[in-house]
Order: sequence, then structure tokens, then C-alpha cells
Amino acid sequence: MDTPLIHSDASIMMGKPVVAGTRITVELILEKLAAGETVEQVLEAHPRLTREGVFAALDFAAKALKADVVYPVTERAVFFTLQKLALQSLTTSSLRMRTSRTPFL
Repeated sequence: MDTPLIHSDASIMMGKPVVAGTRITVELILEKLAAGETVEQVLEAHPRLTREGVFAALDFAAKALKADVVYPVTERAVFFTLQKLALQSLTTSSLRMRTSRTPFL
């Protein structure tokens, strides 16, 4: 029987993909490996995790990235995004102030 090693369930870890039978997220495995931990160190830290589970997480992440278009983030894009968020925040705040004023009689 071929059981997928990575699955997602809304009742487990807020629906993030996890290694089956654990609460170990694909995200956690990727973060640990990106931080320089070896597969052996990850396995030692998480006794229920298997080598197959680690490689299934890597495979899952590779397939997920292949399915999406990834755009590079530039400083200019970050600046304009922050600027837009600040303007939205100011607009929302001024609308709240206008609607919350009590009219004078």
C-alpha cells in the first residue's frame, strides 16, 4: 500500500503539511536544514521522524515551488508595499475618526 508521507489536515498544525503520523511540519524541516543542521541532527531532535519523511518533505517543497511562479523580492518592491500598507492604515484611521465623532448639539 502506497501511503503518502506528507499530508495536510485542518485539525493538525493549522492545516500545514506535516509528515504523516507526526506534528512535524515541512516548514520546520526546511528551516532546520536551511539553518545548517544535517539530516542526522534533525532526526536526532525528532525521534518519530524518519529519513524517508525528511526526503518526502524536500520533495513536497520542490513540487510546491515548481507549481507556483516565484517572483524575486527587490528593495523597491518592499518599499512600495510598505508605503501602500501605511497609506491604507492612515486612510482607515482617518475614516474611523470621522465616523466616531459625536455631533455637537
